[in-house]
Amino acid sequence: MDRPAWAPPGVDLERPSTARIYDYMLGGLHNFAVDRQMAEQVLAVGPQIRLAAHANRGFLRRAVEFLAGTGIRQFLDLGSGIPTVGNVHEAAHHVAPDAKVVYVDVDPVAVAHSLAIVEGDERVTVVRADIRDPETILKDPRVTGALDFTQPVAVLIVAVLHFVPDSDDPAGIVAKLRDAIVPGSYIAISQVATFPYELSPEEQAVADRYTRANAVALRTREQIATFFDGLELVEPGLVDPAKWRADGDITEMVPSFAGVGRKP
Repeated sequence: MDRPAWAPPGVDLERPSTARIYDYMLGGLHNFAVDRQMAEQVLAVGPQIRLAAHANRGFLRRAVEFLAGTGIRQFLDLGSGIPTVGNVHEAAHHVAPDAKVVYVDVDPVAVAHSLAIVEGDERVTVVRADIRDPETILKDPRVTGALDFTQPVAVLIVAVLHFVPDSDDPAGIVAKLRDAIVPGSYIAISQVATFPYELSPEEQAVADRYTRANAVALRTREQIATFFDGLELVEPGLVDPAKWRADGDITEMVPSFAGVGRKP
Protein backbone atom coordinates (compact mmCIF):
# COMPACT_ATOMS: atom_id res chain seq x y z
CA MET A 1 0.00 0.00 0.00
CA ASP A 2 1.30 3.45 -0.92
CA ARG A 3 1.53 5.70 2.12
CA PRO A 4 -0.57 8.89 1.75
CA ALA A 5 1.38 12.12 2.17
CA TRP A 6 -0.74 13.06 5.19
CA ALA A 7 -0.20 9.75 7.04
CA PRO A 8 2.09 10.24 10.05
CA PRO A 9 5.31 8.20 9.94
CA GLY A 10 5.26 5.09 12.09
CA VAL A 11 1.48 4.56 11.79
CA ASP A 12 0.62 1.03 10.60
CA LEU A 13 -1.57 1.29 7.49
CA GLU A 14 -2.45 -2.42 7.62
CA ARG A 15 -3.95 -2.44 11.14
CA PRO A 16 -7.41 -0.91 11.76
CA SER A 17 -7.60 1.88 14.31
CA THR A 18 -10.64 2.63 16.48
CA ALA A 19 -10.00 6.36 16.08
CA ARG A 20 -9.82 6.13 12.29
CA ILE A 21 -12.92 3.90 12.15
CA TYR A 22 -14.77 6.59 14.09
CA ASP A 23 -13.40 9.20 11.68
CA TYR A 24 -14.77 7.20 8.75
CA MET A 25 -18.21 6.94 10.35
CA LEU A 26 -18.20 10.73 10.70
CA GLY A 27 -17.35 11.16 7.04
CA GLY A 28 -13.74 12.17 7.67
CA LEU A 29 -10.75 11.56 5.43
CA HIS A 30 -8.18 10.40 8.00
CA ASN A 31 -8.74 6.68 7.53
CA PHE A 32 -7.37 3.85 5.41
CA ALA A 33 -8.95 0.98 3.49
CA VAL A 34 -8.48 -1.39 6.43
CA ASP A 35 -10.42 1.02 8.67
CA ARG A 36 -13.24 1.41 6.15
CA GLN A 37 -13.55 -2.36 5.76
CA MET A 38 -13.81 -2.85 9.51
CA ALA A 39 -16.30 0.00 9.84
CA GLU A 40 -18.54 -1.45 7.15
CA GLN A 41 -18.52 -4.82 8.91
CA VAL A 42 -19.69 -3.12 12.11
CA LEU A 43 -22.29 -1.03 10.30
CA ALA A 44 -23.66 -4.09 8.52
CA VAL A 45 -24.93 -5.42 11.85
CA GLY A 46 -25.36 -2.09 13.68
CA PRO A 47 -26.13 0.75 11.20
CA GLN A 48 -27.39 2.94 14.03
CA ILE A 49 -23.81 3.27 15.30
CA ARG A 50 -23.07 5.77 12.52
CA LEU A 51 -26.04 7.88 13.60
CA ALA A 52 -24.83 7.72 17.20
CA ALA A 53 -21.35 8.87 16.14
CA HIS A 54 -22.83 11.86 14.31
CA ALA A 55 -25.08 12.66 17.26
CA ASN A 56 -22.15 12.70 19.66
CA ARG A 57 -20.02 14.83 17.35
CA GLY A 58 -22.94 17.24 16.87
CA PHE A 59 -23.31 17.52 20.63
CA LEU A 60 -19.58 18.19 20.97
CA ARG A 61 -19.67 20.97 18.38
CA ARG A 62 -22.76 22.64 19.84
CA ALA A 63 -21.42 22.37 23.39
CA VAL A 64 -18.10 23.98 22.42
CA GLU A 65 -19.83 26.80 20.55
CA PHE A 66 -22.15 27.35 23.53
CA LEU A 67 -19.25 27.38 25.98
CA ALA A 68 -17.19 29.73 23.83
CA GLY A 69 -20.26 31.96 23.66
CA THR A 70 -20.37 32.13 27.46
CA GLY A 71 -16.77 33.38 27.50
CA ILE A 72 -14.81 30.14 27.93
CA ARG A 73 -11.45 30.38 26.18
CA GLN A 74 -9.80 27.15 27.38
CA PHE A 75 -10.82 23.63 26.38
CA LEU A 76 -9.42 20.32 27.65
CA ASP A 77 -10.68 17.50 25.41
CA LEU A 78 -10.12 14.09 27.04
CA GLY A 79 -10.25 10.98 24.88
CA SER A 80 -10.24 13.28 21.87
CA GLY A 81 -9.57 10.73 19.13
CA ILE A 82 -8.69 12.26 15.77
CA PRO A 83 -9.82 15.93 15.57
CA THR A 84 -11.16 15.92 12.03
CA VAL A 85 -14.86 16.39 11.21
CA GLY A 86 -16.53 18.84 13.64
CA ASN A 87 -13.45 19.10 15.86
CA VAL A 88 -13.11 21.17 19.00
CA HIS A 89 -10.54 23.69 17.84
CA GLU A 90 -12.48 24.66 14.72
CA ALA A 91 -15.74 25.01 16.67
CA ALA A 92 -14.04 27.04 19.40
CA HIS A 93 -12.11 29.26 16.99
CA HIS A 94 -15.28 29.93 14.99
CA VAL A 95 -16.59 31.78 18.06
CA ALA A 96 -13.34 32.77 19.78
CA PRO A 97 -10.21 32.79 17.58
CA ASP A 98 -7.99 33.17 20.66
CA ALA A 99 -9.30 30.02 22.40
CA LYS A 100 -6.74 27.45 23.58
CA VAL A 101 -7.43 23.75 23.06
CA VAL A 102 -5.61 20.73 24.50
CA TYR A 103 -6.36 17.32 23.00
CA VAL A 104 -5.59 14.29 25.19
CA ASP A 105 -5.80 10.67 24.07
CA VAL A 106 -4.13 7.43 25.15
CA ASP A 107 -4.13 5.94 21.64
CA PRO A 108 -0.76 6.58 19.94
CA VAL A 109 -2.40 6.36 16.50
CA ALA A 110 -4.92 9.08 17.39
CA VAL A 111 -2.15 11.23 18.86
CA ALA A 112 0.04 10.85 15.76
CA HIS A 113 -2.78 11.88 13.44
CA SER A 114 -3.75 14.75 15.75
CA LEU A 115 -0.21 16.14 15.78
CA ALA A 116 -0.16 16.07 11.98
CA ILE A 117 -3.53 17.83 11.71
CA VAL A 118 -2.79 20.72 14.10
CA GLU A 119 0.88 21.20 13.23
CA GLY A 120 1.78 24.87 13.25
CA ASP A 121 -1.26 26.03 15.24
CA GLU A 122 0.12 27.41 18.50
CA ARG A 123 -3.38 27.58 19.95
CA VAL A 124 -3.70 23.78 19.95
CA THR A 125 -1.72 21.23 22.00
CA VAL A 126 -1.78 17.43 21.70
CA VAL A 127 -0.84 15.17 24.61
CA ARG A 128 -0.77 11.40 24.94
CA ALA A 129 -2.16 10.45 28.35
CA ASP A 130 -4.82 8.26 29.95
CA ILE A 131 -8.06 9.80 31.26
CA ARG A 132 -7.94 7.23 34.07
CA ASP A 133 -4.98 9.16 35.50
CA PRO A 134 -6.35 12.71 35.77
CA GLU A 135 -3.68 13.84 38.24
CA THR A 136 -0.94 13.18 35.69
CA ILE A 137 -2.86 15.02 32.99
CA LEU A 138 -3.46 18.04 35.20
CA LYS A 139 0.24 18.21 36.13
CA ASP A 140 1.61 17.63 32.62
CA PRO A 141 3.74 20.66 31.69
CA ARG A 142 2.32 20.65 28.16
CA VAL A 143 -1.17 20.96 29.64
CA THR A 144 -0.28 23.55 32.28
CA GLY A 145 1.76 25.44 29.71
CA ALA A 146 -1.28 25.77 27.46
CA LEU A 147 -4.08 26.18 30.01
CA ASP A 148 -4.32 28.48 33.03
CA PHE A 149 -6.24 26.58 35.70
CA THR A 150 -6.71 29.75 37.75
CA GLN A 151 -9.20 30.74 35.02
CA PRO A 152 -12.35 28.91 33.85
CA VAL A 153 -11.78 25.80 31.72
CA ALA A 154 -14.18 23.56 29.79
CA VAL A 155 -13.40 19.86 30.26
CA LEU A 156 -14.85 17.73 27.46
CA ILE A 157 -15.46 14.00 28.08
CA VAL A 158 -17.52 13.05 25.07
CA ALA A 159 -18.20 9.40 24.18
CA VAL A 160 -15.38 8.30 26.49
CA LEU A 161 -16.66 7.17 29.89
CA HIS A 162 -18.38 4.06 28.53
CA PHE A 163 -14.84 2.80 27.84
CA VAL A 164 -13.96 3.28 31.53
CA PRO A 165 -15.18 0.31 33.64
CA ASP A 166 -16.66 0.80 37.08
CA SER A 167 -13.51 -0.77 38.53
CA ASP A 168 -11.60 2.35 37.38
CA ASP A 169 -14.09 4.62 39.20
CA PRO A 170 -15.27 6.93 36.39
CA ALA A 171 -17.25 9.06 38.85
CA GLY A 172 -14.05 9.55 40.88
CA ILE A 173 -12.17 10.58 37.73
CA VAL A 174 -14.77 13.24 36.95
CA ALA A 175 -14.75 14.40 40.58
CA LYS A 176 -10.99 14.93 40.50
CA LEU A 177 -11.32 16.97 37.33
CA ARG A 178 -14.21 18.96 38.84
CA ASP A 179 -12.19 19.71 41.97
CA ALA A 180 -9.22 20.90 39.88
CA ILE A 181 -11.14 23.58 37.95
CA VAL A 182 -12.26 26.95 39.28
CA PRO A 183 -15.87 28.10 39.69
CA GLY A 184 -17.31 29.19 36.37
CA SER A 185 -15.72 26.21 34.61
CA TYR A 186 -17.74 23.54 32.83
CA ILE A 187 -17.66 19.78 32.22
CA ALA A 188 -19.39 18.29 29.16
CA ILE A 189 -20.10 14.54 29.15
CA SER A 190 -21.81 12.03 26.91
CA GLN A 191 -22.08 8.30 27.58
CA VAL A 192 -23.73 5.27 25.97
CA ALA A 193 -26.67 4.07 28.04
CA THR A 194 -28.41 0.79 28.72
CA PHE A 195 -31.22 -0.02 26.31
CA PRO A 196 -34.63 1.13 27.61
CA TYR A 197 -36.41 -1.81 25.99
CA GLU A 198 -35.93 -5.55 25.54
CA LEU A 199 -33.71 -6.30 22.58
CA SER A 200 -34.52 -8.84 19.92
CA PRO A 201 -32.18 -11.86 19.84
CA GLU A 202 -30.44 -10.37 16.78
CA GLU A 203 -30.03 -6.95 18.44
CA GLN A 204 -28.79 -8.56 21.65
CA ALA A 205 -26.18 -10.53 19.71
CA VAL A 206 -24.89 -7.32 18.09
CA ALA A 207 -24.84 -5.49 21.43
CA ASP A 208 -22.99 -8.36 23.12
CA ARG A 209 -20.44 -8.56 20.31
CA TYR A 210 -19.79 -4.81 20.39
CA THR A 211 -19.54 -4.50 24.17
CA ARG A 212 -17.20 -7.49 24.43
CA ALA A 213 -14.95 -6.26 21.62
CA ASN A 214 -14.73 -2.72 22.96
CA ALA A 215 -15.14 -3.33 26.71
CA VAL A 216 -18.10 -0.95 26.78
CA ALA A 217 -19.70 -0.20 30.16
CA LEU A 218 -23.36 0.66 29.54
CA ARG A 219 -24.96 2.78 32.27
CA THR A 220 -28.45 3.97 33.16
CA ARG A 221 -29.49 7.60 32.99
CA GLU A 222 -29.39 7.73 36.79
CA GLN A 223 -25.81 6.41 36.85
CA ILE A 224 -24.72 8.90 34.19
CA ALA A 225 -26.35 11.72 36.16
CA THR A 226 -24.01 11.03 39.10
CA PHE A 227 -21.08 12.20 36.93
CA PHE A 228 -22.53 15.70 37.28
CA ASP A 229 -22.53 15.68 41.10
CA GLY A 230 -21.33 19.07 42.34
CA LEU A 231 -22.16 20.73 39.03
CA GLU A 232 -25.17 22.72 37.86
CA LEU A 233 -26.63 21.21 34.68
CA VAL A 234 -27.34 23.84 32.06
CA GLU A 235 -30.50 23.61 29.94
CA PRO A 236 -31.78 21.32 28.57
CA GLY A 237 -30.22 19.06 31.20
CA LEU A 238 -29.24 15.43 30.64
CA VAL A 239 -30.74 14.40 27.30
CA ASP A 240 -30.07 12.45 24.13
CA PRO A 241 -26.98 13.99 22.45
CA ALA A 242 -29.03 14.66 19.31
CA LYS A 243 -31.48 16.76 21.34
CA TRP A 244 -28.98 18.92 23.24
CA ARG A 245 -29.67 22.48 21.97
CA ALA A 246 -30.50 21.14 18.52
CA ASP A 247 -33.50 21.25 16.21
CA GLY A 248 -35.02 17.91 15.29
CA ASP A 249 -34.41 14.41 16.59
CA ILE A 250 -32.35 11.44 15.49
CA THR A 251 -34.07 8.12 16.04
CA GLU A 252 -33.18 4.43 15.95
CA MET A 253 -29.68 4.75 17.30
CA VAL A 254 -27.63 3.60 20.27
CA PRO A 255 -29.21 5.02 23.46
CA SER A 256 -27.02 7.62 25.16
CA PHE A 257 -27.21 10.76 27.28
CA ALA A 258 -25.30 14.03 27.22
CA GLY A 259 -25.11 17.16 29.31
CA VAL A 260 -23.03 20.16 30.30
CA GLY A 261 -22.49 21.07 33.94
CA ARG A 262 -21.21 24.35 35.40
CA LYS A 263 -19.10 24.44 38.55
CA PRO A 264 -20.74 26.97 40.89
